[in-house]
Amino acid sequence: MGHHQLDQLDEKILKMIINNARIAFLEVARVCNVSGAAIHQRIQKLINLGVIKGSEYIIDHSKIGFETSAYMGLFLKDPEQFETVVAALEAMPEVVECHYTTGQYDLFIRIYARNNQHLLEVIHKKLQPLGLSRTETLISLKEAFRRQVPIDFNFSDSEDSQDSEDPVK
Repeated sequence: MGHHQLDQLDEKILKMIINNARIAFLEVARVCNVSGAAIHQRIQKLINLGVIKGSEYIIDHSKIGFETSAYMGLFLKDPEQFETVVAALEAMPEVVECHYTTGQYDLFIRIYARNNQHLLEVIHKKLQPLGLSRTETLISLKEAFRRQVPIDFNFSDSEDSQDSEDPVK
């Protein structure tokens, strides 16, 4: 889980594919002024390094009948149950994220449910039997935004440090 040294070409490629995972390699090559084969090799390298973990379509959960989005802090009765609980959570289609955290929660998850009643059923019938001492639930009213981590190797507060000639921003 180390940090990988990436160069300016890697940075340009990542900026472009984050904005549009379906962009043609030849379009990326044109903007980066290299061959399509070079882009293909660079993307394969980034995949092999684990920098790129895949590409995906983002589905609007509410348009397919999942109107409740909730974040939930889980408190385990027995801390030795982490692996078992995480495996059970991974098997639940409603649970779309699971994080080990610091602070008060043992685990923090995100759930999509058809509605509040369905969320209650998931909590009582699927989560409580896992050996939780309790849960804390926050229902998301509306997602304001979501984004990837910024691809900028010069993390700087100064606007002057950015190259104004860069065609990929």
